Amino acid sequence: MDTAWRIIDCSSLDGQLTSERGAVLVHPSAGEQVRVPVADVAVFLVGPHTAFSSAVLHRLLGADVVVMFCDWRGVPEGAAYPWHEHTRIGARQLAQSQLSLPRRKNAWGRIVKAKVLGQAAVLSGVDASASERLREMARKVRSGDPENIEAHAARLYWSRMFPDEGRFFREPDAEDNRNSCLNYGYGVLRAHGIRAVVSAGLSPAIGLFHRGRSNAFNLVDDLIEPFRPVVDDTVLSLAPDDSLENRSVKQKLVATVQQAFDSTGSTLPTVLERLAQHLGQYCEGDRDRLDVPSWAGPQRVSDGR
Repeated sequence: MDTAWRIIDCSSLDGQLTSERGAVLVHPSAGEQVRVPVADVAVFLVGPHTAFSSAVLHRLLGADVVVMFCDWRGVPEGAAYPWHEHTRIGARQLAQSQLSLPRRKNAWGRIVKAKVLGQAAVLSGVDASASERLREMARKVRSGDPENIEAHAARLYWSRMFPDEGRFFREPDAEDNRNSCLNYGYGVLRAHGIRAVVSAGLSPAIGLFHRGRSNAFNLVDDLIEPFRPVVDDTVLSLAPDDSLENRSVKQKLVATVQQAFDSTGSTLPTVLERLAQHLGQYCEGDRDRLDVPSWAGPQRVSDGR
């Protein structure tokens, strides 16, 4: 049975959070108090006008909830996450740090292939020709992606994403509506990735491909790559003037990250957590290959092989 994964968005709350046994109480400056049981919450978003104590953090982290801190736009910019007590955490992280270069490259190649296939699915209803070109690129991805097909695919992909709005440039630091919505969706996705990686007993800083010296979540950024097209597809469906100032836009992006990812009805967070668990087994040699799922549109999925 799939798990219920709730995301509580208090990024635009002007008020206070307090802790209660088994729950967090939300106290808006204007409005009624809301009680939020923490047992089925995966991610909690808080903004710059939300006051809370360390007791609230203790309550959330104790319930295995990732807390994301958002800027004035509501885009996540930092996080607190639990140190999950995985039974094999020492052995697993040692194996992760000693994973051979060929096995790292093989896993990364499979991740890239799944990502490009997901991008092809997004463009299938926008530009059939570009979608087919992306599928051809995906078929050519080799271990380690030595031809850097990921980057070539990205250039084609983003140039065709919004055909009626001129050439689009994906710039994480840009503040236009499209980029801001992508940043928000990716931030929520990243929070689920942090939760999945830590729950699997893996070190989020030790990546397969990403190696940023100041990035505490290199592995998270590796594993969420095949799931990004889910967010892209929703942003594609938004109007050009839809912005994060509209609460319904945030709600739609949150719902996107919680949707069913495959034909069995498993949600995106569940599939992501399963991938992290499989990577842990791959690092320890219990799996010969890392099978990475690719998104093929709502309720459709392929295995990225």
